[in-house]
Amino acid sequence: MTFDDIRTLALTWPEVEDGTSYGTPALKVRKKLLVRLREDGDSLVMPGVPPDERDMLVERQPSVFYFTDHYRDYPTVLIRLSKARRASVEPLLRRHWRTLASNKAVKEYDATM
Repeated sequence: MTFDDIRTLALTWPEVEDGTSYGTPALKVRKKLLVRLREDGDSLVMPGVPPDERDMLVERQPSVFYFTDHYRDYPTVLIRLSKARRASVEPLLRRHWRTLASNKAVKEYDATM
């Protein structure tokens, strides 16, 4: 996957917009961070992943999921896009989008599914 793949997917959801965070491309929902590309150009900063789930993901797929000491105390996992598959990333992304989007937007989106 690439950040463009992530962008194409997420921009189909209500209230998602292009943005930047720490000088890198990002996607935001109502001005809150959905995801951002790290400075290495291959890693996605994926908030909204509790530490216990993050640890499980890292243990199961260490070539895809990882974290650094900087993110140790945050509910965040890093994803190597070059190794990731949509089936692994989309559920995390969609779940985080649901926590940031308005109830109305989520309800309207669910009605179309």
